[in-house]
Parts: sequence; C-alpha cells; structure tokens
Amino acid sequence: MPVDVALLDLRLRRRAIVGYTLGIVAYVFVVVALYPAFQDETSLNDLTNGDPTIAALFGVTGSLTTPSGWLNANIYANFLPLVILVLTIGYAAACVAGQDEDGTLALVVTLPQHRRAILGQKIAALVLQALPVALATLLLVLVGRSFDLTLGTWPVVGATFGVLLLGIDFGLLALLTGALTGSRGAALGVTSAVAAASYLVSSLAPVTQWIHPLRVASLFYWSVGNDQLERGLSMGSAAVLTGVGVMLTVAAALAFDRLDVH
Repeated sequence: MPVDVALLDLRLRRRAIVGYTLGIVAYVFVVVALYPAFQDETSLNDLTNGDPTIAALFGVTGSLTTPSGWLNANIYANFLPLVILVLTIGYAAACVAGQDEDGTLALVVTLPQHRRAILGQKIAALVLQALPVALATLLLVLVGRSFDLTLGTWPVVGATFGVLLLGIDFGLLALLTGALTGSRGAALGVTSAVAAASYLVSSLAPVTQWIHPLRVASLFYWSVGNDQLERGLSMGSAAVLTGVGVMLTVAAALAFDRLDVH
C-alpha cells in the first residue's frame, strides 16, 4: 500500500512527535501567559539597547515589551525553529542514511514501489512530524490575545508557516546529504552547520554592516528574520522557501535513485 512507509516511520517517531509537541505547548503557554506581567517593564529594553550585537545573537531586535518583540525573542526567532529543526533534521538524517547504515533500508527498497515513491512517502512523513508543533504554537499564540498579545491573525499565521517551511527545507537538506553520502553523521553534521550559519547571518545582519548583504542567503531571514510577525510572510519570502524546498526535493530524488543501498 502506498502509505505503508510513511506510516511505519511515523509510528517509530510517535514518542518524539508527542513529546516535542507537549513540550512546545507548555513552553508557549508560559511565554504567552507571562506577557502581561512584562509588557510595562521598560527596563527589559535595556537588554537590547545596551549591547545590540549580543541581543541579536539570541534573535532579539527592537523592543522586548511589544507583542511582536516578546514573541520573537522568546519563541519565533529561536525556540520554535530549534524544536522543528530537531524533529525534521533528526528524522531526515535517519530515514535514509540511518536506515542504510543499519540495513533496514535494503528491505524497504525491495517493496514493489519505485524509489521515488518511497522517498515521497518519507518526505510526507517529514512534513507531518513538523505540523503538530507548528499548529500548537499557532493556536496558543492566537489564544494569547486574551493576554494582551494583540497581533494580526495573518501575520502570526504567516510567520508560523514560514518557520514550518524553514524546518522542512533543512530536513530536505539532511535527506539530500544522507542520500549523497549514505552517512547519518554527515547528514546531521552538514545540515546542522548550515542551519547554524544561516541563523547567525540572519540574526547579526541588522547590527553588523558587512553581514547585512549576506542576509538574503539565509533561510532564517526569509522565514523569521524580516519582521514577519508584524508584516506577515510576504509572497516573495514564501516563494523563496518553497522554491528551495522543491530544488532540494528534486536533488534528493536523483541522489536516492543512485544510492548504493547496503
């Protein structure tokens, strides 16, 4: 049946998916519920005004006491992308290269399905793993209007969707690296390094002049680094994130076709 591979992978990962989703629910609820106690604490802004470079490293820009500044500093610029990246990169590195190393991929490719169909199911499983975390965050932030977090619905939806696309793109990069090398370690290492560099470029671009022109090379910039919580995810940003995902998918399919499965 065409969904067997995806369902099997999701079952194997269900504890991680549930655990990370419950964790994000608890964390986001605390962040949202605490905002009224801090929204008038102007001393918080001294953290960003005193040393903007250090603040930028943590994804903090602008005023911490505004709804968008509070959510960016505590959720969207760092914690939410990290959780989704852990899920997508971890799974993507394991579902091809990891299974090749432990010998289970050889059994999977003997199924009466084309390799690209198998890879498509694994990509579907990758997306489905990231969805609960993104949707739980979105719902809790929208509920946050009861706690004075007055942000527009569509900017919040757009920013959350941008983070979801970010996680999918880096998951696809891990999948591609694993299919090219057959090494789970290489897939984890290369993708984690690229993600860290992308985060640093996006975070430091507003405060470091020589990095500023490089911001367009960062997927973080297109997803959360360009004031998306205030202005929403632009069509251009969505097109970049989607286009990168499509290119990585095509490259991963070609690499998987040529992978010498052990």
